[in-house]
Amino acid sequence: MDKRTFIKTSALVGAGSLISMNKLTASPLAVNSFSSLDKIVDENGRYFLNPLPYDFDALEPHIDHLTLVIHHGKHHAAYVNGLNAATDKINELIANENFSEIKHWEKQLAFNGAGHFLHTMYWNSMSPGVSKPSANLENYINKSFGSFEKFMKYFIAATLSVEASGWGILAFQPLADKLVVLQAEKHQDLSQWMSIPILVCDVWEHAYYLRYQSKRAEYIDHFIQVINWEMVSNRLELLLENKKK
Repeated sequence: MDKRTFIKTSALVGAGSLISMNKLTASPLAVNSFSSLDKIVDENGRYFLNPLPYDFDALEPHIDHLTLVIHHGKHHAAYVNGLNAATDKINELIANENFSEIKHWEKQLAFNGAGHFLHTMYWNSMSPGVSKPSANLENYINKSFGSFEKFMKYFIAATLSVEASGWGILAFQPLADKLVVLQAEKHQDLSQWMSIPILVCDVWEHAYYLRYQSKRAEYIDHFIQVINWEMVSNRLELLLENKKK
């Protein structure tokens, strides 16, 4: 392998390891299993901010217009910019074979990558109107948690009890063929390898503070009213389809 090929390959590896949840993007199964709405890079391989799949006031009264404007346009955009900056810097370090700052930039890669990836899923985990899980998703929920009602109580409790800032996550474990509920504190921590999110709830305060202040439980109760179960079901179906290949 010549130096140019090595640099190009290493850059792709760096970009692919975006998060401490890098198991989510590291395998062909994960890469091929997300909807086009969950796309995180453009045709040139640069990370980019997808527009919301609905109007900023579409989730009212559950998620308010101003929160979505700030959350998407400021917070999510900052993760995208930080991720591109970290990726560029790591590529520069690789090209110059200077790894003295690699620890710092790997942390930036994890923090901003996790923020970009999970926020992209978060927007698409919600939708206006009413939806319901597919039969297949409901079967997996029943098999994994006993019943849909028990799953919802578990998911709400886990999301509510995330320490400080983080996420409640419903994920699929292909090797175990089951669903699991995870807590991600901050968002680059407490992940499980080979677990692929299909539903995420953001419980960083910027996701709810303008309307709900410190009432996280009230925010979560409203979040579940706008879960896009069709999208969650679609993510699971894609994972199961790719699992067979």
